[in-house]
Amino acid sequence: MPSVHPLLNADLHCHSTVSDGTLEPEALAARARARGVELWALTDHDEVSGLVRARAAARQLGLPWLSGCEISVSFASVTVHIVGLGFDADDVALREGLARTRSGREARAREMAAGLAQVGIHGAFEGALPYVGNPELISRTHFARFLVERGHCADTGEVFRRYLTEGKPGYVEHRWAKLGDAVRWIGDAGGIAVIAHPARYKFTPTEEYALFSEFKAHGGRGVEVLTGSHSAAEALKYGEMALEFGLLASRGSDFHSPEESRTDLGSLPDLPGRLTPVWQALADRVEWPAQ
Repeated sequence: MPSVHPLLNADLHCHSTVSDGTLEPEALAARARARGVELWALTDHDEVSGLVRARAAARQLGLPWLSGCEISVSFASVTVHIVGLGFDADDVALREGLARTRSGREARAREMAAGLAQVGIHGAFEGALPYVGNPELISRTHFARFLVERGHCADTGEVFRRYLTEGKPGYVEHRWAKLGDAVRWIGDAGGIAVIAHPARYKFTPTEEYALFSEFKAHGGRGVEVLTGSHSAAEALKYGEMALEFGLLASRGSDFHSPEESRTDLGSLPDLPGRLTPVWQALADRVEWPAQ
């Protein structure tokens, strides 16, 4: 097994057409390889069906690879995302849990479309479907692409300022998995659970401390310090929180699309040296290229 350098150009958070990305798993693997990624994980939302293709593509390219997914959970009435890394993708409990988490998305999507219709945007459900690679995973992102394509907004950023967020037309809350369930599914399948992009949740300090405390109590082991939506100040803050809570540090672009994502695969800075990278604890789960 090769040694795992702490400053590895690891990208452990991105999405394909299996959830709400615009590139196929094979194209993502090729893009990661071309952009200098040295360890890659595909982390589609609540789904592992793209991992067989991702793994095969990584093998062909000689790209070190980890299994991954991003699980939606509800915490303090907010949707929080937990990335799982290095797990057994065939684990029955994990797969059953993800299937339960995916259920209800279509009903939610139809409610979202009804909300948009109330402000004069009709046919949004049918309009979003062409952007959906996996019908079980229809999401706000697919609606956003429809709204941009139809000229209602200039880009997806404008969509989420005007629609589909709390208090705006088309927003529908969904009850996801419980935090403890998601962490347990990942851990029992041999992986490590990581809090994804913590700055995005806009928790109060008390709520954020509760999230980290409960996550750690359930067996969670990591937090994304570097990710596409974090500023330098936020990366510094969550690096300090990783140290305070004894968590491993992760790094991932959260790449979805060449046209939409602010951060490309492989383009994040190095993790601060004081932190312990999550990939060092997963060295025995990495699929290394054949020597």
